Amino acid sequence: MRKAGLGMLTAAVLLGGCSGGEEAAEPIVIGGKPWTEQYILPHILGQYIEAHSDYEVEYEDGLGEVAILTPALEQGEIDLYVEYTGTGLKDVLKMESEAGQSSEEVLQQVRAGYEEELGATWLEPLGFENGYTLAYSKESGFEAETYSDLAAVSRSQELVFGGPHSVYEREGDGYDDLTEAYNFNFAGTESFDSAVMYEAVRSGAVDVIPAFTTDSRIGLFDLATTKDDLNFFPKYDAAPVVRLETLEEYPELEEVLNGLAGEISEEEMLGMNARVDIDKEQPQDVAHDFLIEQGLIEE
Repeated sequence: MRKAGLGMLTAAVLLGGCSGGEEAAEPIVIGGKPWTEQYILPHILGQYIEAHSDYEVEYEDGLGEVAILTPALEQGEIDLYVEYTGTGLKDVLKMESEAGQSSEEVLQQVRAGYEEELGATWLEPLGFENGYTLAYSKESGFEAETYSDLAAVSRSQELVFGGPHSVYEREGDGYDDLTEAYNFNFAGTESFDSAVMYEAVRSGAVDVIPAFTTDSRIGLFDLATTKDDLNFFPKYDAAPVVRLETLEEYPELEEVLNGLAGEISEEEMLGMNARVDIDKEQPQDVAHDFLIEQGLIEE
């Protein structure tokens, strides 16, 4: 494993009498998921780390969904990435959420669970939540303000649900649990890459998708969104998840990363996503501009 090799290398350096005993032997590896926001966030964390410490970073952005990133974190193939508290709670720890749970309550649950089971911990949230909203085209011919409204429509009309592959595989907050909780009766389902499903619902190929609340394509395609009126989904606050061994090997890292706590609003994340999705700018450039504009790093 990468960390085992790092430990041996560090010991060898110390035994050799290197005067720079606290110098990190390897860069910190930051992972990410294969969609817009998750291509930007690794660069926000990485550029901030390099600006506020002597540590170097490497990027494994777009590495995979949570089913890929969790074992990669456990095995030391990556050191950290940004996860969402609700995903950690339901999809990784397989824990139930309670209606009306606060962000802090969910954070404490996932922090304790990750430290006990995965050898990792959650640092302070970045400030925005990226939850789910069931979205549909305003030209669909029906109207719904809540998930319950939409469920009623699905029982009276033939609606097709379309979502990314992971939605059908997830336990706790996936398709099967959602349809059971609200008594949806979709006539069919389609599976897409998450980047394709917005175009699918806009074009009428499907009728309903599980959109991300910070995705700029909700506005770009003028989609209608609905409210989770039964609080089926927990809070999905974004926060860095870091291996405990990494925090020991890089002792300034926790304090540095917590300098980003509360610094990214939902509106700011939406704006950055739009620059990548709509204006076709590079994620690392968008991340750099944000850090400069917010006074978080110097030019």
